[in-house]
Amino acid sequence: MRIVLASQSPSRASILRGAGVEPVLAPAHVDEDAIETSLSGAAPADIVAALATAKAEKIAPEYPQDVVIGGDSMLLLDGVLQGKPHTVDATIERWRAQAGRRAELLTGHCIIQGDKRHVETSRTSVFFAAANERDIAAYAATGEPLECAGAFTLEAIGGWFIDRIEGDPSSVIGLSLPVVRRALYSFDLCVSDFWAQP
Repeated sequence: MRIVLASQSPSRASILRGAGVEPVLAPAHVDEDAIETSLSGAAPADIVAALATAKAEKIAPEYPQDVVIGGDSMLLLDGVLQGKPHTVDATIERWRAQAGRRAELLTGHCIIQGDKRHVETSRTSVFFAAANERDIAAYAATGEPLECAGAFTLEAIGGWFIDRIEGDPSSVIGLSLPVVRRALYSFDLCVSDFWAQP
């Protein structure tokens, strides 16, 4: 039995590898915009959970014996979900809005094994530094935050601009190890079953 990651996120794969698991990478391609539109008015935590579920469900039939993980992260700032900025200009605008402020990173998880599933959204408070305009522009120009929820990374260059977090650090990087552990336990599996053997 293996852990299959329904994601192309290098950060999510890196979390699992750092935790002793070599995942099978099977990125799921779903229409995220259509899913978000269909859930207009839903609670933010439900939206990220639905996106994670769509990804896991897309891949799970191909891996009926394995544990499939779908994930999705978005930043909640002023009650509005913020996805990936995609462009340098959008990243700069996002950072102007969030610099020096607190926001909440929501990471939806859907973990499926056969007919069993565990859906959970983790919430972690992120305290952004009051980054100056020059650093904001330089960070956006690196390209690193363009495809990241909330326009930042915790584990790379963006770490310069995060004063602190309250909550689950792995969740901020993209995948909560505590959530995955709870899912595995609910499936009567052990985390150590998936560790790569030396």
